[in-house]
Amino acid sequence: MLVLLPPSEGKAAPGRGAPLKPESLSLPALTPYRTAVLDELVELCAADEDKAHEVLGLSEGLRGEVAKNAALRTAGTRPAGDVYTGVLYDALDLSTLDSAAKRRAGKSLLIFSGLWGAVRIGDRIPSYRCSMGVKLPGLGALGAYWRGPMAEALPEAAGDGLVLDLRSSSYASAWKPKGRTAERTATVRVLHSQMVDGVEKRSVVSHFNKATKGRLVRDLLQRGVRPAGPAELVAALRDLGHVVEAEPPAKAGRPWQLDIVVTEIH
Repeated sequence: MLVLLPPSEGKAAPGRGAPLKPESLSLPALTPYRTAVLDELVELCAADEDKAHEVLGLSEGLRGEVAKNAALRTAGTRPAGDVYTGVLYDALDLSTLDSAAKRRAGKSLLIFSGLWGAVRIGDRIPSYRCSMGVKLPGLGALGAYWRGPMAEALPEAAGDGLVLDLRSSSYASAWKPKGRTAERTATVRVLHSQMVDGVEKRSVVSHFNKATKGRLVRDLLQRGVRPAGPAELVAALRDLGHVVEAEPPAKAGRPWQLDIVVTEIH
C-alpha cells in the first residue's frame, strides 16, 4: 500500500542534524529536479527578499521564512515525519505509533512537496517554505514542473498495490495515476452528516477533513491492514469503525472515490 499525503504549511523548527544531502532522499530519480528547485529557491531568497516574499505568497508575519529558505543548504535536518506538523500530522501522531506501525509508515507513506517532489517520512530534510502552488521565475508553476518527473518515478513506487490518495488538489496536480494504477487508487472525501429538522444534511468538510484522514491512516498502520485494492480498503475501514460509502468507478482506468461520513467534527 502506498499512501499519498499532502505536506503541511506549518513545520517544526530547524533540526540540529547534518545538512541536507539531496542524493540521500528516497525516489533518487527526482534528485536532479529537486536540485534545480532548491538552487532557484535559495538563490531567489538570498538575492531579493521582497521578490521572494511575493513569489512565495507569504504574509508579512512570515517574512522570516525567506531567510530560512536562503540557508537551506546549510540548515540542520530532521526526518520528514518530524518536520511536518499541522492537523493531519497531529492526528496521525507518528511518534506514538508502536514499532511495527512505524516500520509500516516508513514503507507506505509518501509526502508530496513543492520543493522535494515527494519524500518518505524517514528522509532527512530541513524546514522550508515552498508550496506546490508557487510559480518560480525560472522553473514556472511547480505543480506543472513536477508532472513529468513524477510520471516517471511514481508508478514504480506504487508497484502493484493499493494507492490511497489523501492529497489536496494542488498536490494532486503533480501526479495523477493512470491506467491500472488508477484502478488501484482510492481518493477520500470527508462528509459531515447532520440532522436538520429531521432531515439529514451533508456537507464537505474542509479544515477538519485533515484530522479524519490522519486518524484513518493511523488506524490502518496500527492494525497492520494491507488492503490489496480499493474494495478491500472499504471493507477494512468499515471493520475499523469508519462509515464508508463507495462504488466502483463507471469507467475503466479511473480511481475509486470513498466518502467517509462523520457526525462529529474534531
